[in-house]
Amino acid sequence: MKKQKGFLQKLSLVSGVVSFILAGVCGVWLFFRVDEIGAYNPISTSLMASTFFFICVGVILTIIGRTDIPSFKL
Repeated sequence: MKKQKGFLQKLSLVSGVVSFILAGVCGVWLFFRVDEIGAYNPISTSLMASTFFFICVGVILTIIGRTDIPSFKL
């Protein structure tokens, strides 16, 4: 029996996908900028940290959005 997902679970799943997209944008931006500014520049390290953060948030929000959370209604 498949349960209906609530609004917040759907929002979590959409936010997870958006986080993966933002991680890709940060990674591509880093790829094109690393030759100009170097790998040890604070801009490069912040883009690396942002990519890692968005990937981790995307994984967590996607897992929350896809799980079957039981109903706690009495």
